Amino acid sequence: MNPQYKRTARILEHPLVKKYTALVHEDLSETYSRDLHKWLVIAPLIGVISGLIITLIAEIILQWMWPPILAYFLAHPVAIIPGLALGFLIAGLVMQYATPNPNEHSTEEIIRSYHEHQGDIQMRPFVPKLLAAIATVGFGGSAALEGPSIYGGGAIGSWLWTKLRRFRITPRDRRIMLICGAAAGMAAVFRAPLTGLVFALEMPYKDDLAHEALLPSLIASVTSYATLASVLGTQPIFNFAAGTSFEGKDLLWSVLLGAICGAVAMVFDITFRRTRTFVAELAIPHWIKMVSGGVLTGFCGMVFLAIFSGTLVPLGPNYEAVGNILQVHHSSIELVTFGVLKLIATLCTLGVGGVSAMFVPLFLTGGSFGVAFANSIAHSSSVQLYAAVGMAAFIAGGYKTPLTAAVFVAEATGGHAYLVPSLIGAAVAYAISGEASVSGDQRLHEGVRIAELRKIPVRDVMQTDVILAEADSTLRAFAERLTDSKLHAAYPVAQDQQVIGVVAMRSLGAISPDEWDYRKVADITEQHVTRVSSDCDVAEALRLLMQERSQHMLLVESRDGQLEGILTKSDLLSALTLNTGNGQRREFKPKDNPAATMTRTSGR
Repeated sequence: MNPQYKRTARILEHPLVKKYTALVHEDLSETYSRDLHKWLVIAPLIGVISGLIITLIAEIILQWMWPPILAYFLAHPVAIIPGLALGFLIAGLVMQYATPNPNEHSTEEIIRSYHEHQGDIQMRPFVPKLLAAIATVGFGGSAALEGPSIYGGGAIGSWLWTKLRRFRITPRDRRIMLICGAAAGMAAVFRAPLTGLVFALEMPYKDDLAHEALLPSLIASVTSYATLASVLGTQPIFNFAAGTSFEGKDLLWSVLLGAICGAVAMVFDITFRRTRTFVAELAIPHWIKMVSGGVLTGFCGMVFLAIFSGTLVPLGPNYEAVGNILQVHHSSIELVTFGVLKLIATLCTLGVGGVSAMFVPLFLTGGSFGVAFANSIAHSSSVQLYAAVGMAAFIAGGYKTPLTAAVFVAEATGGHAYLVPSLIGAAVAYAISGEASVSGDQRLHEGVRIAELRKIPVRDVMQTDVILAEADSTLRAFAERLTDSKLHAAYPVAQDQQVIGVVAMRSLGAISPDEWDYRKVADITEQHVTRVSSDCDVAEALRLLMQERSQHMLLVESRDGQLEGILTKSDLLSALTLNTGNGQRREFKPKDNPAATMTRTSGR
């Protein structure tokens, strides 16, 4: 044997060398435990693809569609209602016949996917939803580009996860890539990378941030912004002059303005949520709902133009309205009327199912209220300052994103002079509006996860001996088949070889026994049940079961949609006993039978 090799071997086998080599390995493993370097490749990829898609959408709406349509509407106000009805008809038909659920789209779909579907977005309706958004906004709906941009970026992030799974990314990373894409979309559409980053992190929660997506979202936001800027330039999208200073009294007035905006935002949030729920439950075709919303939206525009002549109108993406409000003199009555009709038009556009979001309508309303406040109450010449405070306050009160509100104002004004007053207004509006939000899928903070559960897959703790209820069975037959079985709080419901939801025993108990002979299990089935894969970790499953909308169970499905088992809170108790009484961690062994045994409760 080579003498040099022998000496090297003796050195490596020395006790001190072995000891410190192990320590170095341990330190490096802990330092790079989150595997952050992978995002240096994945996040820019998400940013570039999202930036290109958002650039195309922005060109179509802001250059090719809305400017000529707006000019025609201003010259022929009588065309507003039929024009809006046509655009909404197109969007309604696309959503009804080309998507699985016409009520699921835009920012809400991204938030719901983050909380309930592990970041999974169906890509089959991707193009139809973008086309519906273009029709909604481009024909004059009171919305803007952030809806399709956030949805488009988030969907791209979710889709890329399926293509990059071989590159050491985990199921948990899909949620991160979803938020990463949403941040990229928001950053590109407003040419404001910091706003995109903060909004995407704040978006899922009312009082927390999606901390795990910070670095990837930062990289994707900058990359997406750079991609769009290379095509459309770096000039700010809003004509908002920067301020230089403010006085102490302005801070006091900012408190009052924030309170007013917060109260109005709260009323709008509640009204929008109730309207959205009511319309979604109406048993009429989606395109009819949309056409009705288009007519009402157009009516708001016609009413405003009939009262106040000019180029200001509460329709469309309204980017041009920012400069109009800030640089052209308008009476306070006109500005308040514009803000109120903008909210009503937004309610008619998005409340009926229009495909987009309301970030721009909210800050436009806040801006118009802010200028009116400066002219009539504060009697200040610093209308830009109060417009900024009003914008920040309305965004904070509507979307529950106070940090985004302040950051957006800082980026939009091109400086930081209005940052402190905007923060004050946003904080007051956030507090005044309470838990009200335009989003029905935002959650309160998810709490602390148990680190030890991250390494345990759901397949190790799920129930595989599952009792299925047939959707077509009568309640009487269902109840009788359970008499000899162990009773559970809920059972999965199957129809045509597919699990469609869950039936809870408390729902059965709420039905009079006299009705059991003709009422079907399908009548009391809860269809909104979270579905996870068997490789989902137990910590994520616990988060899903303990979220604000409490669920009886999770359905564990294979990639082709077949039920593999179920998971309840009781099942998770076994995973929580990973540590024995003497403090030693015991190994958790998977179940012997990986295949689910399905027992059906059939009968008529």
